[in-house]
Amino acid sequence: MNTVFKNARILTMKPGEDVFEGSLYTLNERIIYVGPALDPEGERKVLPETYSADRIMDCEGNLLMPGFKNAHAHSGMSVLRSQADDMPLNDWLNIQIFPREARLDADMIYDATQLSVLEYLSGGITACFDMYLTPESIARAYRDMGFRGVLCGNVNNFSSSVEYMDEMYDKLNDFDPLISYEIGFHAEYTCSDELMRSISELAHKRKAPVYTHLSETRSEVEGCIERYGKTPAAYLDSIGMFDNGGGGYHCVHMTDEDIDIFAGKKLHVITNPGSNTKLASGIAPIKNFLDKGINTGIGTDGPASNNCLDMFREMFLTTGLAKLREEDAAVVDAMDVLHMATVGSALSMRLYDADILDRDKLADIIMIDLDQPNMRPFNNIPKNIVYSGSKSNIKMTMIAGEILYYNGRFDDRYDIERIYSRAQEIIDTIH
Repeated sequence: MNTVFKNARILTMKPGEDVFEGSLYTLNERIIYVGPALDPEGERKVLPETYSADRIMDCEGNLLMPGFKNAHAHSGMSVLRSQADDMPLNDWLNIQIFPREARLDADMIYDATQLSVLEYLSGGITACFDMYLTPESIARAYRDMGFRGVLCGNVNNFSSSVEYMDEMYDKLNDFDPLISYEIGFHAEYTCSDELMRSISELAHKRKAPVYTHLSETRSEVEGCIERYGKTPAAYLDSIGMFDNGGGGYHCVHMTDEDIDIFAGKKLHVITNPGSNTKLASGIAPIKNFLDKGINTGIGTDGPASNNCLDMFREMFLTTGLAKLREEDAAVVDAMDVLHMATVGSALSMRLYDADILDRDKLADIIMIDLDQPNMRPFNNIPKNIVYSGSKSNIKMTMIAGEILYYNGRFDDRYDIERIYSRAQEIIDTIH
């Protein structure tokens, strides 16, 4: 569908480009023009001769910007929301989560993922880097919802295998234009040395990056040092795990050496402040990452540990906790955080066509409702999004040129009541 957005404020997230007033045109799944408003003569100059708009939207001065990218989540855990709260990570995992996850099948995870997609759309999230148990059913859920998903391997000592991940790499990278797949494993502490070396070999064979939970808790780091005499980042680097890039989720307890490894290998950090706060895992050294030029994205983590999938809350926590950690209100500027939630996350997910609003980029666009009290006055709209914005400000979410959420309503393709009822049935079954 071809859409023309007129009378918009636009934040492209291009370096150095401020909010401006103008128009944006889409052609199928791509943007073909974004810039100052066009008169008919201007349209003839910049648009294809055969261009025809299926829909013209008056933005009424509201803001168009790239959608948020959730760079780390376990979407299928939505049915476990509020099932394991107020517990430390190890007990949360081993006593509550792992036993219930063992009862989930692929169809349950398909339905649970759809529930998370609804939450993503209502919060302006247009893509998710999803690490969970049954990648094929997750891919189907995303495709059927019209949602963009980057799936990540979840190999550990207890589930999946390197051979299966190798198979999924081919299958899911050729599954649907909305879907891609990356090599990954759960964490150093849930994988044997032999298994991790096999994953490293696969990454070298594929010339592909690798992603994993990394240095999330102090005990995780101490355990790795006991096993290998190195921190998780240093150990994984020593076996060539990151020779083709990749990154770490959480990265809370990072040494100077770890940070230098990430900078040298051009690895990505994906911070998850909501989950790290709720599980008392610690505060990531975001300022240090930025000072070293490390690309940093933001993720919500799973809805069983956060428990909400809300990029506005994650952005505020990213900057607020960094200021507390450094005892400096000037660090981790709101613009840096907005960059993390859009461009930084997109780069970490290798969504190079979905980072900014520009000609030929994917039409993964959100509209921020500025006609609400928390958005007034217009002193600094981008910073206001980080410090004052909320999910209630999401007026529209578009993915690949399709409007999937608008004015508080989801697209008619979704059977909302079925998704809600299935979530309840699933938790009643596995409780």
